[in-house]
Amino acid sequence: MQWHNGMRAVVLGLGTAGLATVHFLLHRHIRVAVSDVRRREQIDAEILACLRNMAVELETGEHSAAFCAKADVLVPSPGVPLDLPVLTAAREQGVPVVGELAMAAGLFQAPVIAVTGSNGKTTVTSLIGELLLAAGKTPFIGGNIGTPLLEYFNDPDRYDVVVLELSSFQLDLAGAFRPDIGVLLNISPDHLDRHGSLEAYMAAKMRIFSGQQSGDIAIFGDDDPVVASIQQNTGVSGYRFGAGPHCNARIDEGMVHLNVQHQQSVRKELYDLRETKLHSSVNRLNAAAAILVAALQGSSQQAINAGLAAFIPPPHRMTEVTMIAGVRFINDSKATNVGALQAALAGCSAPVILIAGGRDKGGDYMLLRDVVEQRVKHLVLLGEAASKMAAALDMIVPTQLAASMEDAVRASMAVAEAGDIVLLAPGCASFDMFSGYAERGRVFCECVHRLQQDQTVKEEI
Repeated sequence: MQWHNGMRAVVLGLGTAGLATVHFLLHRHIRVAVSDVRRREQIDAEILACLRNMAVELETGEHSAAFCAKADVLVPSPGVPLDLPVLTAAREQGVPVVGELAMAAGLFQAPVIAVTGSNGKTTVTSLIGELLLAAGKTPFIGGNIGTPLLEYFNDPDRYDVVVLELSSFQLDLAGAFRPDIGVLLNISPDHLDRHGSLEAYMAAKMRIFSGQQSGDIAIFGDDDPVVASIQQNTGVSGYRFGAGPHCNARIDEGMVHLNVQHQQSVRKELYDLRETKLHSSVNRLNAAAAILVAALQGSSQQAINAGLAAFIPPPHRMTEVTMIAGVRFINDSKATNVGALQAALAGCSAPVILIAGGRDKGGDYMLLRDVVEQRVKHLVLLGEAASKMAAALDMIVPTQLAASMEDAVRASMAVAEAGDIVLLAPGCASFDMFSGYAERGRVFCECVHRLQQDQTVKEEI
């Protein structure tokens, strides 16, 4: 995107990414206005004060055609639907609609590592950052992981590498963005309520590689059949991780066998995950991806091992809460799509009482039938998608509905036996009942701990 003094940009959405966009544009002498669908009283007072101090015009309550018509360029935040009438009208009139990735393209002063996929993005991005830190590097870690990627430009000289988690929403408007290392972990149906079809969702994910050129690196999750079929651009070096014998980071039980040739050097190394917090079916794949990236960035085996040992996975991802009467309670609230739910169940070796449901994202719950039949002994459903999930699954597993998380936890315990697992892996978004997956996971943990207290009191009586 070419910017020039005096241009007027309208930023749609005033979340953390939107505010970072405002700062980015103002520093480049662009006239900025902001439109947000929330009412003014719903917006944080400090943010409103910040906009006033910067003399940024603000529209609230809608994205009006009149307000957006004054723009030379429209910049929707990642969560803003791209089929809004004002965006459609802008495209028809030749007004550019760009995202944060397109704005940042070509401006990074350090190598860029970009990670996407349906599941595991945050863990892999965080782990890559940990491994690079252990190697003495100063990484900027941001994007969909929490820190807006445009905040890198507030102090670019501070960092010697950029590690970005990228969602399909961000990649929708990637423009000419090009990572030095692009990582595609997996693809399973997700956000179909936004993208409309699996094909459109896949196309968004694939944009992580579209701008890559000779000298760049593409890394693929080879255990995913869709990802395994993808080939890198001409001149781009391709590497793969997974269980297959040809993988450059090959998983064998709790070990990762590294075998890479890059820039006229060959590395053949063995990494033992069994004494780390990454020794699970899902996290072994995440670790293999991160090890591969770190090695290609020149991190030593000693530094990588130190980073693996120090790493603590982000919360709400297959996190054990406690054990009550021999029943393990596991919080995987971050399993917000069908693929993540499948992976969570596949990683359980004991019979599962599954708590699932929430806001539907357009996933096909029929895809769960095989793994549910194999692993789940009882299904407890809650939230808006409960009836739709029940229609797909209640013929193969005993199913009941719950009105709240408290009800779901207690109903699960009522049918559990010693040795079972009660697993929260919703397979859905959380926004019908909670502010996000983190609140959902926290409430689950609170309900489990209350149940544990009640059980202790009963035993003492």
